Amino acid sequence: MLILFDIDGTLVDTGGAGMGALNGAVLEVFGREGPPLDLAGSTDGGIVRGLFEHFQKPFDAELERQFYQIYLPQLARNLKESSFAGRLLPGVPDLLKTLEAEGHQLGLMTGNIAKGAELKCQHYGIADYFSFGSYGDDHWDRNRLGPIALARAEAATGMRFSAEEILVIGDTPKDVACAHAFGARCWAVATGAFDERALADCGADRVLRDLVNLRI
Repeated sequence: MLILFDIDGTLVDTGGAGMGALNGAVLEVFGREGPPLDLAGSTDGGIVRGLFEHFQKPFDAELERQFYQIYLPQLARNLKESSFAGRLLPGVPDLLKTLEAEGHQLGLMTGNIAKGAELKCQHYGIADYFSFGSYGDDHWDRNRLGPIALARAEAATGMRFSAEEILVIGDTPKDVACAHAFGARCWAVATGAFDERALADCGADRVLRDLVNLRI
């Protein structure tokens, strides 16, 4: 089975390190504080596009690139700062170890840009489980990320996966929508910003309190 994981709120809680880095980049690139950022299931690309709209600037790919050049070093610093009390979420280490041992193919499908995803996974010691995925710099629309992740999974593994053989694990309604957009199931875990009822109401195929003792 191909299992695609979201990162923030699903595998890790950075304790605000990511939000702090984004806000710092906003201030440096746009010259003043931006609006409150809704990170729950959003892509970094979508967030940056929203900032251009907020500041009434035409989208500029070069300025977006500069934004990430400022954001990534701040994220790396924040992850190491004790003031950001980040952690792996409950059950994650055992689950990843078990899934790998059982022969499942593990990947990422996240709104983080690829380098941001790498920094977070490396910091929390889970990067070796993921050799492919789709990211917030592949497309700003999260619902476009599924086919990209699938294509990379098939290229990396030499295997083909039907919709019934793909499972997405995330923590937001946007994760659910993204999975369903390419025919995959989504198990939604209530370790992020949404509780079990909200995740059930948005159509998750299964709702989990956390990932402790989860078996696929």
